[in-house]
Amino acid sequence: MEKKLNIIIMGPPGAGKGTQSELIVKKFGVKHLSSGDMFREAISNKTPIGLEAKSYIDKGLLVPDSVTINLVKEAISKCGKQGYLLDGFPRTLIQAEALAEFTKESPITSVINIEADDSKLVERIVSRRVCPHCGASYNLISKKPLVDGICDNCHTKLVQRADDTEESLKTRLKAYHSMTQPLVEYYSKQGLLHSIDGLQNISVVFDEISKILEGK
Repeated sequence: MEKKLNIIIMGPPGAGKGTQSELIVKKFGVKHLSSGDMFREAISNKTPIGLEAKSYIDKGLLVPDSVTINLVKEAISKCGKQGYLLDGFPRTLIQAEALAEFTKESPITSVINIEADDSKLVERIVSRRVCPHCGASYNLISKKPLVDGICDNCHTKLVQRADDTEESLKTRLKAYHSMTQPLVEYYSKQGLLHSIDGLQNISVVFDEISKILEGK
């Protein structure tokens, strides 16, 4: 019987986390659990957790850990025997400890930490384009769409995110590092952390990730 994969993927903005997540899901058949997508779906479906989250978001407040934890716990419970890839969670030690608690029977098997030098990420970020319809992500340097400015999947016109600027990136990177460092130490002590250079070619990064997940 194959080992069930329960994976966490981490990485700063522009490190290629989204691209690698797509590849992992396709190859290993795990369910992609993106915290952002989960919130959008819960709010759209007006679930109790979604409505609670919306009440904070509408006021410009951060959603409390307890609400985020309950949302992820619910999503994981629906995976059944299927493994999953957690993207965007946990973001804090409180969330990581709660995750460990409610996944005791089927714990996290690997934490993939995609690293990249901050100065190199600026060029990547300002070159990023996203599809406003299906959420697909492209890069004008490393991952161009087949037709310039058009999404390969749904043929919608690609856009640049308002926060994909150098100034915004520096602020986001600073926040990311301060928030993530405790998680890096937490999972490193457990022997679960695998750090990979995200500035390598996409296929090279994925090959390294594949070897980790296959236990090679």
